[in-house]
Amino acid sequence: MSQRRKKRSRKSNKEAPHAIDQNYGEEEKIRLNKYIAHCGFCSRRKADDYIAAGKVEVNDEVVTQMGVKVQRTDKVVVEGQQLSLEKFVYILLNKPKDTITTTDDPRNRDTVMDKIEDATGKRVYPVGRLDRHTMGLLLLTNDGDLANRLMHPSYEVRKTYEVETERKLGKDELQQLAEGIELEDGPARAHNLVSTPNGFMLSIFEGRNRLVRRMVEYFGTEVTKLKRVDYAGLTLENVSMGRWRYLRKNEINALRKLVKLQPLDFNQ
Repeated sequence: MSQRRKKRSRKSNKEAPHAIDQNYGEEEKIRLNKYIAHCGFCSRRKADDYIAAGKVEVNDEVVTQMGVKVQRTDKVVVEGQQLSLEKFVYILLNKPKDTITTTDDPRNRDTVMDKIEDATGKRVYPVGRLDRHTMGLLLLTNDGDLANRLMHPSYEVRKTYEVETERKLGKDELQQLAEGIELEDGPARAHNLVSTPNGFMLSIFEGRNRLVRRMVEYFGTEVTKLKRVDYAGLTLENVSMGRWRYLRKNEINALRKLVKLQPLDFNQ
């Protein structure tokens, strides 16, 4: 293990000051796979696999049936590890160039987790991906329901980018972008397209791989700078490159409302 990884692990018991309790009453019934996921152990789908394999105990009894419900006061053990509901943490990072959007990297390159290693001991994960050379706004959280919905194409979450290209696109080409072009995996269109002194800004509402870069490549040139400056209404205001901040309470519930999740009660 590298010194950088060791440093992160030493921070693992630190309680984030902005950690938010999950809104489950002591007697509220929660599906077992959802409970396991909200404890930060794994995804709901993976939790179903653990249940089916007989690796989950509830109050010292093995449970293999799907659909079983538990309360937060129940004792839930997966593969010998007793779980408890993790508090939610929401982080906005201004990702630098040459940083990998992953929780770890076997080649020991800089990852987004290295940028927030002093933030929290919770197991947070990036919401979607920015490729290595793309900079800008990236969310990280352990709120799996919110993350999954933000990434799901049906919710059409807006993402806005600043773009610079090797050859500056002409007015006719920008007009084509605004009207829509045909890529190998289907049509693509730039929304809210605005020219800037060094390039242009555009918004997209889908998460196809390298979409903005491929839209530029359609015109026979390449992106030289790509920075996400807005995600679901959040911006990089007062967050310098390589720095991060916790989301505010109103921002968290605005995101949850956007993807039709119940707001969190911060007064509990």
